[in-house]
Amino acid sequence: MQDVSSVATREWNEGPLSAGALMVTITYVFDEDSLDVDNIPKPILDALKRLVFSDDDQITDLLCRKRELQADLQVQRFSPVLNEALAGSTPFIHIIVDHAPDQGVIS
Repeated sequence: MQDVSSVATREWNEGPLSAGALMVTITYVFDEDSLDVDNIPKPILDALKRLVFSDDDQITDLLCRKRELQADLQVQRFSPVLNEALAGSTPFIHIIVDHAPDQGVIS
């Protein structure tokens, strides 16, 4: 996960989010070999700790998915970073850290 730390250091300019509940969305886009989805989040969250958020106990919501690179991917939240990754045609991880939804709602 050294790559995750390196990219986060380069791309995240705000400093660690120190307060409030957070939601992390991880999309692992793979080519041929894929990881089990339950093995994806932990090393990523550890790599982001103290860079993007103060502590991983702030994360109350986590969405982790894996998608095949060659599949017909539909993107809802385009960013320049995501556009560049998709154009590169190589496996990548896309991560969104945002404020968590209402803590009183279970859906």
